[in-house]
Amino acid sequence: MTRRIRFNAFDMNCVGHQSPGLWRHPDDRSADYTKLSYWTSLARLLERGVFDGLFIADVLGTYDVYGGNHDAALRNGTQTPVGDPILLVSAMAAATEHLGFGITAGTAYEHPYPFARRMSTLDHLTDGRVGWNVVTGYLPSAARNLGADDQLDHDTRYDQADEYLEVLYKLWEGSWEDDAVVRDRESGVFTDPTKVHDIGHEGTYYKVPGIHIAEPSPQRTPVIYQAGASPRGIAFAAGHAESIFVAAPTKERLKATVTKLRDALEAAGRDRYSARIYTLLTVITDATSEGAAAKHEEYQRYASHEGALTLMSGWMGIDLSTYSLDDPVGDVKSNAIQSALANFQAQAGDSGREWTIRDIAEAAGIGGLGPRIVGSGEEIADQLQEWVAETDVDGFNLAYAITPGTFEDIVEHVIPVLQARGVYPTEYEPGTLRQKLFGRGDRLPEEHHGARYKVGRSSASA
Repeated sequence: MTRRIRFNAFDMNCVGHQSPGLWRHPDDRSADYTKLSYWTSLARLLERGVFDGLFIADVLGTYDVYGGNHDAALRNGTQTPVGDPILLVSAMAAATEHLGFGITAGTAYEHPYPFARRMSTLDHLTDGRVGWNVVTGYLPSAARNLGADDQLDHDTRYDQADEYLEVLYKLWEGSWEDDAVVRDRESGVFTDPTKVHDIGHEGTYYKVPGIHIAEPSPQRTPVIYQAGASPRGIAFAAGHAESIFVAAPTKERLKATVTKLRDALEAAGRDRYSARIYTLLTVITDATSEGAAAKHEEYQRYASHEGALTLMSGWMGIDLSTYSLDDPVGDVKSNAIQSALANFQAQAGDSGREWTIRDIAEAAGIGGLGPRIVGSGEEIADQLQEWVAETDVDGFNLAYAITPGTFEDIVEHVIPVLQARGVYPTEYEPGTLRQKLFGRGDRLPEEHHGARYKVGRSSASA
């Protein structure tokens, strides 16, 4: 059987996202991120390409590890300034019919009670096309600006996130019965109060005694997205995630990661394929191999070394401004940087020479930490099929070099090839985002952790 390939577009409500400096390219429109027309146009393009969704990243803080302040982030437009991702979705949903939307929001900085209402509202307004990317936060600057000295430690953040999800499941799944809203004009009863229930939650981090104040939306619980490669992150994904984002430099490492995740899903009592797994990738393509290579070379001239190192410093927790661009990476005493170096070398097939800080900046300058592939539509399609066949991954979370140009090129040059080969859809299936992803209905499946909180079961199972 031919294995279907799935695409998400990876963007952020900011300039450049993971390709700092490329905002200067004459064809890049990421500086228009403050305009609704940019987002609605992008959404229509992605729907024309039959993408599963637009995955919108977010941070609530600045990258201030590099140089010990946020000057470089501001100077380069490195994910600063950044707008709220949630506010983009209603307009994009109105401009499309099928495209899904994955919204990043953290569990550390907003109480679950108002967040539950916000997501239910969006699920209603999009006819059930919303997913939530659960993050626990990683920038200390966000914690400081919300009154804490620093973030909670890694595993404690996941403990808090587990309870956060428990509260949300109780609100989304357990508070309102499906037929609670009767809209009876003759009796004057809009909602039957006997069918709306207090959740009575009292835990370590949250106390939420009352009801969900939004009526059940098409999916009730939005599709749960998650990215986390640590043992604790994988355990969290196994219990909650329906779409999982990973990044791996080679097919061999990706296969190991996908196998580990599918094993974890099975160990949690779920089907091995109960979550769609997407891997980070940047595609640079054109009508010919030579045209794609020329485009890649042109993009590299606009990439910002300082912007890339600002991102790397924030991701890795080490101030790379203290090193010269020509210093060997081996001089940087950081396990995180050495791990990143190994990944970049694996992507490049180049472990025989000594890499410098400049090499790291160039490797991360377009598309961040994910692999970058360059070629004609046929060549890209060949590689994508190989990755799926050899790793068991479901699809790709596609970062951009320039926007919307990178996505336009994929729609024009790659997708028609995949469609002709019968491995990419030519149209959408009907239904909500969850139905489109799995074909098993709009609501959480019974095997999912959140299903235990459905009406009539929460008090016995929680």
